[in-house]
Amino acid sequence: MSCILEELIKTFEKVRQNCPWDKKQTHESLTKYVLEEAYELVDAIDSKDKDAIKEELADLLLQVVFHAQIAKENNEFDINDVFELLIKKLVERHPHVFGNEDPKAVLENWEHKKAEKREYFLDGIPKSMCALMRCQKIQDRMAKVGFDFENVNQVKEKLKEEFEELEEALENGNFQDIEHEFGDILIAIVEYGRFLGINAEKALQKANDRMVKRFNFVEKSLKNEGKSLKDASLEEMDTYWKEAKKFDYE
Repeated sequence: MSCILEELIKTFEKVRQNCPWDKKQTHESLTKYVLEEAYELVDAIDSKDKDAIKEELADLLLQVVFHAQIAKENNEFDINDVFELLIKKLVERHPHVFGNEDPKAVLENWEHKKAEKREYFLDGIPKSMCALMRCQKIQDRMAKVGFDFENVNQVKEKLKEEFEELEEALENGNFQDIEHEFGDILIAIVEYGRFLGINAEKALQKANDRMVKRFNFVEKSLKNEGKSLKDASLEEMDTYWKEAKKFDYE
């Protein structure tokens, strides 16, 4: 292990031993922080802020070190085991680099090896993954064995069918059925996006950003008039909202 990594591990061991908050953390209690740090890194990458990317990479690395330290204390494994496994995976996944296979054959071989470890074809897709991302991952994998629509028009018809089923559920008034059909609509929308070459997660993230940007415009415009959001009528807010939409593509 390099000197800088040794220093990092020793520094964190000291923190773990002496900080009350760090001392009481477990694998389970830290899961939300792993997700948060990963999302913050993605935000930093999207912003193209090099300093922010460096900072978020450090925060994400802290999570790796933290979990490895917990595992070491539980006599499960340590950070060296993590590094050794990573090296092994890199070599196994890149025989075209460390051997003579071509990249396409490597990818097919890697997918085959992963499939052999699964009991079922869709095993291994994390349940903790964002719902839209997981949905698209499931659809992509099913498509690999031919379980897929033939064209985008079939997907559009499926989407129409799901909306009709939701209407029926709404008429019956059973909440569980309504939730079920609403979920099926979301699946069909992700499928529709997949056929259009759209990543549903990214598309919704961008839409969320636009929504925030528009509402900030509404709030700022009202403040310029000396009004707060609570003082404004729906009509006033809607007028500024429509005006804000003009700047969506700037």
